Amino acid sequence: MTLVSFQTALQLIYPPRCILCGTQVESEFGLCGPCWRDTAFISGLSCHLCGVPLPGEDEGETVTCDDCLRIARPWSAGRAAMLYHENGRKLVLALKHGDRQEIVRPAVLWLAHAARPLVSADTLIAPVPLHWTRMLRRRYNQSALLTNGLSRRLDTGHCPDLLQRNVRTLPLEGQGFDERFQSLSGTISVKPARANLAQGKTILLVDDVMTSGATLAAATMACYAAGAEDVRILVLARVAKHP
Repeated sequence: MTLVSFQTALQLIYPPRCILCGTQVESEFGLCGPCWRDTAFISGLSCHLCGVPLPGEDEGETVTCDDCLRIARPWSAGRAAMLYHENGRKLVLALKHGDRQEIVRPAVLWLAHAARPLVSADTLIAPVPLHWTRMLRRRYNQSALLTNGLSRRLDTGHCPDLLQRNVRTLPLEGQGFDERFQSLSGTISVKPARANLAQGKTILLVDDVMTSGATLAAATMACYAAGAEDVRILVLARVAKHP
């Protein structure tokens, strides 16, 4: 039996399902029509530092959201693929805590689309790290799974263990902006054995979700401390206010 015949037979037995609701779909690792329509993908005018969507038309000008005007961002540019809301939240939580690693495949496509204005010839992609104790419990770093696929998709440099968490911080849920930044300050560094990879590079930091930006700020400062020339950020989902 040829590979094509085998795959056809397999699809007859196990037809592709929507990764969110389980409805039968035409191709694997995708969303059905209703789930796609109800997922808040970000397009059009957005903040150039965090990617949150903004009202108005995209006329190619650099615009900044209220949060990024109020909070000094150490990175130079940022994008997000979707909002952390309803379906976006479900997808992130399923990947992060539900061991739904099949979500990585479509997520990489969404991230690659969002990353287009951020990637240059010398870009090095790196994930935001987990503390080793959380890595031991979870068994994988969801951000590293995303960067592994993204680097192949964009054909750019990749260092999955560029950064390390030196301190296991308390969960950030429920903490305010100031508390989050204080809790995470100085907790991330570039691994000494990888420091030469950061020097003079443009680094694209990737995480699953951005809330306050405190974790990404700590990771960015670690990259600059190791000699990076520029740091940009990319997240699968961005927390934003809803009316």
